[in-house]
Amino acid sequence: MSQAVAEKKLRLTTSAMIASIASEGQRTRAAPFGKALVDYAASRPEVVGMTADLAKYTDLHLFAQAYPERFFQMGMAEQLLMGAAGGLAKEGRVPFATTYAVFGTRRAYDFIHQVIAEENLNVKICCALPGLTTGYGPSHQATEDLAMMRGVPGLTIVDPCDALDIEQAVPQIAEHPGPVYMRLLRGQVPLVLDEIEGYRFELGKAKMLREGADVLVISSGILTMRALEVAADLQRDNVGVAVLHCPTIKPLDEATIVAAVGARPRLVVVAENHSVIGGLGEAVASALLRHRVQPAGFQLAGLPDAFLDAGALPTLHDRYGISREVLGQRIRRWLAHD
Repeated sequence: MSQAVAEKKLRLTTSAMIASIASEGQRTRAAPFGKALVDYAASRPEVVGMTADLAKYTDLHLFAQAYPERFFQMGMAEQLLMGAAGGLAKEGRVPFATTYAVFGTRRAYDFIHQVIAEENLNVKICCALPGLTTGYGPSHQATEDLAMMRGVPGLTIVDPCDALDIEQAVPQIAEHPGPVYMRLLRGQVPLVLDEIEGYRFELGKAKMLREGADVLVISSGILTMRALEVAADLQRDNVGVAVLHCPTIKPLDEATIVAAVGARPRLVVVAENHSVIGGLGEAVASALLRHRVQPAGFQLAGLPDAFLDAGALPTLHDRYGISREVLGQRIRRWLAHD
């Protein structure tokens, strides 16, 4: 192949597999978790940071730089990370333990269950790459972490939407007594909720971000961002989409969800960056059934019950139905069939 032809060919890189989830031109804020934890810990000497060889990739390196005497690098040993975090919590510390969600849940589940949760220890587990936020295939895609963690008694679970959610969640989960699992967005994190007048993250509370008469999207994590985008798109066609953001998965704010669904007959869509098995969708369905509230229609807009492909994130988000364009298409189709 000549050099001229070679230069014309697109160079294959892995950047699209590890890129920020932010769209081109979208406002972002760098390392909101790391910065919020550094700020909070300034007046809280009991807070310690721990990781399993992934400080840089969970933004905990900022904490390590600010408080090296309170930072513990446990190496590539997630079970040890969780066990040691439990031990430090017993001594009065408030450990923030970070790793990737696949390692923190699948590899260290028993240690979270037995060492931390059973004794209701004050450990905050913050795990990056939740759901489909990496293109590196099933080994790195934590598409079932919520299903696993929801089964742990007494564990509070948080799935923040953006940088603002994370910044406001950090001090609240730190002050919450008992173990917390938080899905973590790292690096250049989108910033969208600051445009919602009066929005503030409140642990355990769902928030209505916008109203709409035709569809109610109940969402968490980055799918709240997508739901807001889709709502704006459908508004141009006179389709009203309400968005109810549920950043706390457990305990679920059932009262707010039931009230929103029962307010008027409309299609209910639960959108989440997680498998349709065991996540927010099934939690909402269970709540509605127990409270005897029947929506006009009900659909799950989550990831399939499958091992997902590796590849570029924009391609995968289209393929599995959680991109702005495809999510909008799915909602239009469901509306047409209701």
